[in-house]
Amino acid sequence: MAYDHRLFYIDGRWVPPAEPNDHTVINPATEAPAGVISLGSARDVDQAVAAARSAFEPFAQTSREERRSLLENILAIYKRRYADIANAIREEMGAPAKLAKGSQAGAGSGHLAAMIEVLKTFEFEERRGNSRLVLEPVGVCALITPWNWPMNQVAAKVVPALAAGCTMVLKPSEFSPFSASIWAEILDEAGVPPGVFNLVNGTGTVVGAALATHPDIDMVSFTGSTRAGIEVARAAAATVKRVHQELGGKSPNILLDDADFERAVKVSVLSLMQNTGQSCNAPTRLLVPAGRLAEVEALARKTAESVVVGDPASDETAVGPVVSKIQFDRVEGYIAQGIAEGARLVTGGEGRPAGLSKGYFVRPTIFSNVRNDMTIAREEIFGPVLAILPYRDEEDAVRIANDTPYGLQAYIWSGDPARANRIGRRIRAGRVTINGAPGDMSLPFGGFKRSGNGREWGEYGLRDFLEVKALIGSDAA
Repeated sequence: MAYDHRLFYIDGRWVPPAEPNDHTVINPATEAPAGVISLGSARDVDQAVAAARSAFEPFAQTSREERRSLLENILAIYKRRYADIANAIREEMGAPAKLAKGSQAGAGSGHLAAMIEVLKTFEFEERRGNSRLVLEPVGVCALITPWNWPMNQVAAKVVPALAAGCTMVLKPSEFSPFSASIWAEILDEAGVPPGVFNLVNGTGTVVGAALATHPDIDMVSFTGSTRAGIEVARAAAATVKRVHQELGGKSPNILLDDADFERAVKVSVLSLMQNTGQSCNAPTRLLVPAGRLAEVEALARKTAESVVVGDPASDETAVGPVVSKIQFDRVEGYIAQGIAEGARLVTGGEGRPAGLSKGYFVRPTIFSNVRNDMTIAREEIFGPVLAILPYRDEEDAVRIANDTPYGLQAYIWSGDPARANRIGRRIRAGRVTINGAPGDMSLPFGGFKRSGNGREWGEYGLRDFLEVKALIGSDAA
């Protein structure tokens, strides 16, 4: 096994768990052990929270410039450890090499660089007449992150928390913990003061629950499923914590009749297949004019059947495995249900791709003539499965797009940017991407409805780790 990360990072030191509880992490491409971690307990959480609480007051008093300098140190070391992060992500959750070395590991340095820019000009105080509005760190934060974009989610929470002056306890997913341990090594080397950042591995039902209910935690920032987010919010309610959530999605992708169909369909299918469909903002519902359904099916099939599925270590691979046997069975179940409910199978289907006898590999699958009341159109599958839904006209497209309990991301394709912008304003989602525009880490990320509350990334991510205080009459003569 390549990785042995059985120690937790608490109060600036690597310490053993209160009770030994080894957990083997499986490489989803090989089904062989990739390494081992310890699963923590409530006692480990108590120790980490106490360290964070003790460190809070002095760290909260540091200046904006001091915290920016700290982030610059972290970024410099992160760049040096970049390959280590990428390799860990490939081993722990099966991300193909190009993706692991690109967007997956790149998210960590991207969030650091974006926040460094924010801190160059961000004002933590504002004068209002003879009074002042002061932005202060919210306190001790519990950060609970998922397995699908491990470094993106860790950095999207830890970086703004540090920038705000908060202290924290991070619980990464037990399915993808190795990159988070390397992140902790980076922060330690960068000089993050003891107790400011702490890491405890474990399950959501034990460590996650202990964090959500802990009386000395002021805020929980959680990314994961909507089902788990509900439980976190319920657990946190008794102590009236701030709860910040980025949850599930079922993103509509509207292909208007004046769009470049060949480009739009190709980019859309490849975007869905990226990360093996395991992205909360994946464009999983492709809405197309009913009269051009056959054309879109042909284009989508051509693209899906061209992607290389296989060994994540190969630079030729575009689609790796899903993260676990649990996830494999879940996605296979959705594919079977799509067939049973009468959706037209364009390509893919049940079972592993040809030539792959082991690993949690799923065939890139496309369904067409999907109704929006079908299970595959309603529920988040989290696999390489696309649903193509026909619509009658523009109004029908908007209606279908908004007919979902989720509201994280949406996509629109049109030859008329003004038309796309007009429709984008009508979609109930936190982000709307028009004509395949590139992402921007300085812009807020988060959702409407059951996709969560609060925002991450850039200035808006920083603000969600701050409290507002009014100092009334503080500047009176």
